Amino acid sequence: MKLEFTISGGDFSKAGFASSEVKKTLKKINVDPKIIKRVVVALYEGEVNVCAHAYTGKISVEIDGAIIKIQIKDEGPGIEDIEEAMKEGYSTASEAVREMGFGAGMGLPNMKKNADEMQLESKVNEGTTVSIVHYLK
Repeated sequence: MKLEFTISGGDFSKAGFASSEVKKTLKKINVDPKIIKRVVVALYEGEVNVCAHAYTGKISVEIDGAIIKIQIKDEGPGIEDIEEAMKEGYSTASEAVREMGFGAGMGLPNMKKNADEMQLESKVNEGTTVSIVHYLK
């Protein structure tokens, strides 16, 4: 099963839509609630990151037997220093984003904590791709 979503940068009103839809789908197929929580947290953090930092993004979620693969791919400024960006509290969010209550620098670390596997690739002035894997067994 494959689910796909498009995210518009700056549109926080729709942040959480993809993670909510994935949560509903995982509940319908009786995935362990602990796994659902980890999937939803990682995915929501990714959605917010696209809204906060990118121009546009696409999310694809593939549920295949005992594995969930998530790819969050955006077009945006990219990440200059991935190692620094992975540190809790590090943020390049704008003041406007912070005033809305986002941009605390926990997105990428929370994604990693809630994934069984995570790979992050980024090119400055092009965009970022985050690939996440969750094992169901």
